[in-house]
Amino acid sequence: MVVEKHVPLQAYNSFGIQASALQWVRVRSVDDVLTLQREHPGWLRSAPLVLGGGSNLVLTGDVQQLVIKVDIAGRALVAETPTHWVVQAGAGENWHDLVAWTLAQGWAGLENLALIPGTAGASPVQNIGAYGVELQDRFHSLDAVDLHTGRVFSLDAAQCGFGYRDSVFKHAPGQAGVLGLAGRALITQVRFALPKRWVPELGYLELARRAELLGPQHPVTARQVFDWVCDIRRAKLPDPAVLGNAGSFFKNPTVTPEQCADIIGRDPKVVHYPLADGRIKLAAGWLIDACGWKGKTIGQAGVYDKQALVLVNRGTADQPCTGGQVMTLAKAIQTSVYERFGLLLEIEPVVV
Repeated sequence: MVVEKHVPLQAYNSFGIQASALQWVRVRSVDDVLTLQREHPGWLRSAPLVLGGGSNLVLTGDVQQLVIKVDIAGRALVAETPTHWVVQAGAGENWHDLVAWTLAQGWAGLENLALIPGTAGASPVQNIGAYGVELQDRFHSLDAVDLHTGRVFSLDAAQCGFGYRDSVFKHAPGQAGVLGLAGRALITQVRFALPKRWVPELGYLELARRAELLGPQHPVTARQVFDWVCDIRRAKLPDPAVLGNAGSFFKNPTVTPEQCADIIGRDPKVVHYPLADGRIKLAAGWLIDACGWKGKTIGQAGVYDKQALVLVNRGTADQPCTGGQVMTLAKAIQTSVYERFGLLLEIEPVVV
């Protein structure tokens, strides 16, 4: 295991922003992580940047702290209960490839999360979700290493503190009332509980419409849901390999019924969804589009013309897009939405 210096990161972040890691190391096993902790404990106490697929990241300059590229591989069925198959994946496994592989084995449950960029190890950090399913709905447990002590530990769903695009891995240690593991824990393996009595999740409108076209005489299969999700995502979202982006840039805000009624009174077409706890989720993309941002640019950073929730890299070799331009655009959008709707959109990617 070699610690490299001044490693270009453009190929390691899906936004395609030019930046360098002043110190970089690649880990392919738990033993690599333990060796790193034993030989370089000082570096690991300075909140290293743990890098999976780089798909939820905005780099605003060269990364000063140690960058740890996680390439731990492996997929396996590790347990079976009367109700579930328990599948384990190494933290470095490509997420979409893992979803496709589970379906090929006959284990359904992750199909609504198809085509989300990133790695298996990053999935619980963000509590990724799409089309009616969140990771916590299929999560079993994970293994991680404490980068300060070298201790290997496991967490179940309750211990991960999952919330909307949130977990203990996004909170710094020491925050009042919060078990924070950001910068301290490196996830090595993740396990998923996939139901044997599978029922399709069709709550998302476009999925429901496609199921209706089949008719009741043709039960929906997991493979069909997988294909539909891939079609929908490809139609709405840019391929990071073609047009750099970090996926959804803002979280969908939640409001009280009274707040929603007030907004509907001023903007009757606002897209909103009731939640189980009584709150209302608003579509951030609709709010941004209503403020006229779709297709607009600041510098070489732009708003995708097919989905206002996605910011994209429109830079060229001569005029590259910088993280500063992305954040300037993001803050301008936040200001517009706040001034019109009284809502402050929360940025979803990690900004370094």
